[in-house]
Amino acid sequence: MGLFGKKSLRKETYLVFVHEYKGTMYRIALGYLKAESDAMEAVDETVYIGLSKLHQLREEDKLKPWMTKILIHECHRLLRIRKKDIPTEQLPETEEVTSRVSLTKREAIGELPEDLQEVIILRYFGDLTVKDTAQELNIPQGTVATRTRKALEMLKEKLIFWEGGAEHESV
Repeated sequence: MGLFGKKSLRKETYLVFVHEYKGTMYRIALGYLKAESDAMEAVDETVYIGLSKLHQLREEDKLKPWMTKILIHECHRLLRIRKKDIPTEQLPETEEVTSRVSLTKREAIGELPEDLQEVIILRYFGDLTVKDTAQELNIPQGTVATRTRKALEMLKEKLIFWEGGAEHESV
């Protein structure tokens, strides 16, 4: 028997999955929310919502996309709530996250249009494939590929400009 019994996922199995997937959920949430405390709150709320609605899930292969959708909705909810309350200082990021994505790159990603941001966050922070990203966003795989190329080109242009011109084309 896999993760699921005949009717729904067992709580213990769900918690094992969450333990294994929480790092990825955190990176996705941090990509959307930009602040460590907000990302942790989104992950915590996602785990709670998933647990409270666990009885609704019937298929083993749907757990990861289901949790990712809950997380994305939670990130959007937190963004709406915090839209009016923009902090002047952000909490320092963890060393691991800071070393993976520089502040300049995170700022550049934050300036992308929302549809391009989502693709970059899911593809590179969430380590999702083009196919999985397309499923999460309910768009064709070709659209994911196009948005990825467009976003990467825009990021490259921004970073070259911010970091001092064409001599820094190693972006």
